[in-house]
Amino acid sequence: MTDDVLILIDQQKAMGHPRWGPRNNPQAEGNIFHLLSTWRARKCPVIHVKHDSTSPDSPFRPGQVGNEFLPLTAPFPGETVVAKKVHSAFIGTDLVARLEAMGRPSLVICGVLLANSVEATVRNAANLGFSVRLPADACWSCDKRDLTGRLWPAEDVHQLTLALLDGEYAQVTTSIAVQASTIGR
Repeated sequence: MTDDVLILIDQQKAMGHPRWGPRNNPQAEGNIFHLLSTWRARKCPVIHVKHDSTSPDSPFRPGQVGNEFLPLTAPFPGETVVAKKVHSAFIGTDLVARLEAMGRPSLVICGVLLANSVEATVRNAANLGFSVRLPADACWSCDKRDLTGRLWPAEDVHQLTLALLDGEYAQVTTSIAVQASTIGR
């Protein structure tokens, strides 16, 4: 059986930019780090997805400090990095080909923002036939204003997004449950 692939979405310094506003789940980065440490200890495949925005005012644009990986979860030499220019890691990249070459493994997807790049990647993965686990505590969300002007708190955005994904696109779980099932293999 092929090992699950851990996919880390947009673990870049740009996520600290004030434009995102208030967020939830301040433990997310630590939980992502613990998942990454588990994968590295077991020598399981890890894919770091990096957003290389083409928008001139984006903190994710190459050449900006925000484009750099966060030190805590930065790729080690030899770990795969997939650069994307849109929300989903599957659009305009070689991610499908890489996963096909690995035997179409199950995926564990985490990172930021849950209601943006993580959600787009999870939905595409499921639509492509991949089995996905999504550790809710290894992602985070930001406040979001809807079209009526109502401001939705980050935790509400997070919980609604998880509810929309669970069962149809992914198995929503926790980082501890993912680590326990990975270590138990």
